[in-house]
Amino acid sequence: MAKKKPKTRPHRALNDTERAAVLAVLHEDRFIDQAPSAVYARLLDELVYLCSIRTMYRILRENDEVRERRNQLRHPVYAAPELLATGPNQVWSWDITKIKGPQKWLSYHLYVMIDIYSRYVVGWMIARSESSELAEDFITETCERQKIMPDELVIHSDNGPSMASQVVADLLLELGVTKSHSRPHVSDDNPFSESHFKTLKYQPTFPKRFRSMADARAFCQTFFNWYNNLHYHSGIALMKPASVHHGLALECNEKRLAVLTEAYESHPERFVKGCPKGLVLPTKVWINPPKVLNEDSSVLATTGNGTNICRTVATVR
Repeated sequence: MAKKKPKTRPHRALNDTERAAVLAVLHEDRFIDQAPSAVYARLLDELVYLCSIRTMYRILRENDEVRERRNQLRHPVYAAPELLATGPNQVWSWDITKIKGPQKWLSYHLYVMIDIYSRYVVGWMIARSESSELAEDFITETCERQKIMPDELVIHSDNGPSMASQVVADLLLELGVTKSHSRPHVSDDNPFSESHFKTLKYQPTFPKRFRSMADARAFCQTFFNWYNNLHYHSGIALMKPASVHHGLALECNEKRLAVLTEAYESHPERFVKGCPKGLVLPTKVWINPPKVLNEDSSVLATTGNGTNICRTVATVR
């Protein structure tokens, strides 16, 4: 089989020196982020002609620079916060949401702190603005009310200006509370607070606008009382947050099991899978569970909307 003859360069093509000169011009600071067509036009305005636009693209392609010739800023990879709660007052999550006031330009700011294990709202506050000073007062009062001791609590939040402020950081250090923040530009690192705000704003009685600060505060008092003491939360085995937070979950579960057992004994034919066991309260609640855990360890993970998924993962040895 005859060997193919090497492809010869057309006599009208630029030589190596000329091609290098074109590439050097394309690398100039003023042209580094410009398309070849813009470079071509700018050079013509300066009474300079090096080559056609097509040739510029050809030279860039030969040097693997067609897509991007700039030195790109490489965003650092942030580690996902991995937070575990096995009981109340171990991990709290907080955030601030806006609720509409009587005029279009007026909004109130609702601060809410929630315990991720029990889903109990441990503190809330309505203010006319968001500030690190108000956040400081809010966190201080909530920790005092819950009798938090040093080195027993982690408080997680996103990277809002109040949450990431030095004032709040200094306060948490003084209280002996560990701070945790969501990764930048990651929307689901604070799922418990986001899910809670959705529950709040999807209430049938939640108004489009509040008539006043007093009106907003009255609504929230009613809502948070319902949420903590009357709401059967799907993430905690359909128990009430207050029951779980105050250690009444075991008693509640025993009563439910007694009812289910009695129903089974009365009509076993109605329970094709045997005596019902009822829902089980999770023993571990995570924000971003690690990908590898001890063998047969059951963890409670969260999806972006705060929905719970129970799963088992094995250790890679």
